Amino acid sequence: MTRNEARTPPGASTVPQALDSARAGEAAPNTEAAGAAHPRWPATARTTSRDVARLAGVSQAAVSLVLGDKWHGRVSPGKAEAVREAARELGYRPNLAARSLRMGRTRTVLLVVPALTTEFFARVYTGAARVAADHGFGVVLYPSPEGIGPARDPFDSAAATLDGVIASSMAADALAPLRDAGLPLVMLDSDPDDHRATATVNLDIADGIRQLTTHLVALGHRRLTHLAADVRSWTFEVRARAVTDALHGVPGAHLRRLPAALRIDAGLQAAHAALTGPGPRPTALLCDDDIIAAGACKAVRRLGLRIPEDVSVTGFDDLALAVAVEPELTTVRLPAEEFGEAGMRALMAVLDGHPAPAPALPVELVTRGSTAPPADAPGNAARPGGR
Repeated sequence: MTRNEARTPPGASTVPQALDSARAGEAAPNTEAAGAAHPRWPATARTTSRDVARLAGVSQAAVSLVLGDKWHGRVSPGKAEAVREAARELGYRPNLAARSLRMGRTRTVLLVVPALTTEFFARVYTGAARVAADHGFGVVLYPSPEGIGPARDPFDSAAATLDGVIASSMAADALAPLRDAGLPLVMLDSDPDDHRATATVNLDIADGIRQLTTHLVALGHRRLTHLAADVRSWTFEVRARAVTDALHGVPGAHLRRLPAALRIDAGLQAAHAALTGPGPRPTALLCDDDIIAAGACKAVRRLGLRIPEDVSVTGFDDLALAVAVEPELTTVRLPAEEFGEAGMRALMAVLDGHPAPAPALPVELVTRGSTAPPADAPGNAARPGGR
């Protein structure tokens, strides 16, 4: 999954559009149409800003300033936190649209992704938006301009504009401004042991890497180089551990790891270094991403080598690019739309006060023409192109 330039998928809401449609208005109690309280903010049907002010020990004016996110320099940080805590306890927060005044929700969810650079995140959005629409919710898609770094609150006050946040392939600590808004947060492709998220939904990334590594080992490969994404995030740490674990105990196995940014040119450079470095040349390049793998394929050809006769190459994600290169990439298919659907179902469960499902969605090894037994494997000379 790469992080560079791409287009917003058709039908995706944008942050400016969402801001245009959500203007500042009067605060209202956060209650359901049927009177059910929000699961994270127990509320009575008649909670008012006066109740929040009384519980927090401040004036109603201070409540308005804090919940309108206009308190900086006018209310102390300690009192601002007291107001937010009281509002959470009482179930009171600003709802901006007339619909929200009636329903007690903005019925809007923010989906944060590192960037719109491949169709993977577009497909995650498609799945999430499908389930959201079934529940009468809209989805605002927000590619964080800092990649996996800190994602700012794209609204003047996320808590006033949104009911929840889904974040895909980002570290939970990158979402501090949004978490501080007190909104339910569902993390996708993230550390399930990070309890700062309300719920976590993952793909079985480790199993995908195991399937790839086992496939290469079964073909006879023992000299593997892992072109590892040069990104500090849970999902790529899992991939690195899974490769190492899968090769543990394999007789004669030798693993080298080289970092590569999530770009074709970076994959080319890393693969060139792997294939021209000292020592025996690797017979297989296991890449963290189809984009890196595409660059690796270019490096192999520029060195006058053949895929898969001289070097096998694998990717990960099964993007459209995987079948655009020649030979087509052996890779791992990730069910991106189902992933987005599962994340949205988890958030809807949280909003309805139910336990959030936390599945690990299965992934699938797809074998294509970029992998074959290494040139020195027994019997390989009989294969067309072998030697």
